[in-house]
Amino acid sequence: MAAPEEHDSPSEAPQPAAVEEEEAKTFKDLGVTDVLCEACDQLGWTKPTKIQIEAIPLALQGRDIIGLAETGSGKTGAFALPILNALLETPQRLFALVLTPTRELAFQISEQFEALGSSIGVQCAVIVGGIDSMSQSLALAKKPHIVIATPGRLIDHLENTKGFNLRALKYLVMDEADRILNMDFETEVDKILKVIPRDRKTFLFSATMTKKVQKLQRAALKNPVKCAVSSKYQTVEKLQQYYLFIPSKFKDTYLVYILNELAGNSFMIFCSTCNNTQRTALLLRNLGFTAIPLHGQMSQSKRLGSLNKFKAKARSILLATDVASRGLDIPHVDVVVNFDIPTHSKDYIHRVGRTARAGRSGKAVTFVTQYDVELFQRIEHLIGKKLPVFPTQDDEVMMLTERVTEAQRFARMELREHGEKKKRTREYAGDNDDTEGAIGVRNKVAGGKMKKRKGSFIKT
Repeated sequence: MAAPEEHDSPSEAPQPAAVEEEEAKTFKDLGVTDVLCEACDQLGWTKPTKIQIEAIPLALQGRDIIGLAETGSGKTGAFALPILNALLETPQRLFALVLTPTRELAFQISEQFEALGSSIGVQCAVIVGGIDSMSQSLALAKKPHIVIATPGRLIDHLENTKGFNLRALKYLVMDEADRILNMDFETEVDKILKVIPRDRKTFLFSATMTKKVQKLQRAALKNPVKCAVSSKYQTVEKLQQYYLFIPSKFKDTYLVYILNELAGNSFMIFCSTCNNTQRTALLLRNLGFTAIPLHGQMSQSKRLGSLNKFKAKARSILLATDVASRGLDIPHVDVVVNFDIPTHSKDYIHRVGRTARAGRSGKAVTFVTQYDVELFQRIEHLIGKKLPVFPTQDDEVMMLTERVTEAQRFARMELREHGEKKKRTREYAGDNDDTEGAIGVRNKVAGGKMKKRKGSFIKT
């Protein structure tokens, strides 16, 4: 296994790519076919980004790639274009598999593939949890060209959906690769690697890489090339980053102050737990802000609904857990607020990467309470910057306290009511399906009669 090691020195690939950077200004120069160049023009991609300039020519040569670039730098394009290019040369079904850690990211990548491949009739299937697996099985039975999946649900289909296998797969992509290898996905990824051919191209892309990736590199990559646009963990230059050192009991008040100060912008506010996300969303709604939550305890349709409302600018504030911190491309986010400081410093880079994307500017404000000092110092150490304080007028902030305290009380009451209602409905339905409609239907179908089954009476 030692042979591939020699090839993965970062200096090997970027050298020729850096020379190319001077002349190569269009996708055509990188070797992308005309049809796809037109698709790029229609999407408004006039010239390739740095990571695309480095990765695309190597991917077209058929090399395995580890791509490292900061958030918002066009990583999706860097793997989508070479795959579509290869698909045009040798058309086949179930050609590529893209693994992502979150469901929303899977939908976004699928949109990009479909937009780029609209003129050549590319078919994609998104295979994620939280959605009816029957309709997904039907989509897989049609044998799409590209499958975009979260690992858990894909394993489910590989084991249970008849006639679906990935034995002819040519490309495997792991987007946000460090997260897929880091979280609880390791066993799933190992299972997937066992059932796909060894003779394939593998691309790993992320803004932050971990040591785990080096482990995987030995398992799955053949003399890979490392395309690193940013070697140290970095945030985009056009991002203005600030911090606020505040007592934890005044966090809500300061949040409301910042939303008032920067009114007219769109915000993404990151909290550490689903419960806190929900509470803060209710609090802000009580104060008249158009806030909408997005977290893992919401149903998938609600999660997509929240995201779409925010994307369509119907809501100006999105409160989210780290489920939304990676990969989601929402062009108009002006300000990211770290309401709860991230426990892993790398998550900070992903969170603030939701703003200042593709050359735009943006702001990020991190709340640091008396308990978070050490975590904050780790973040500063990781990005190699000392952050300035966000300017506030403390007397103005304190004037808001009374209104915020009242809103907090209402939010707590609403949360409690919501929790009790859910509990009642579940007991009544005897199932997780807590929509009123479903309960009504279930009672009608059952008719409340006693049925005799295997000698015992069961009320349905």
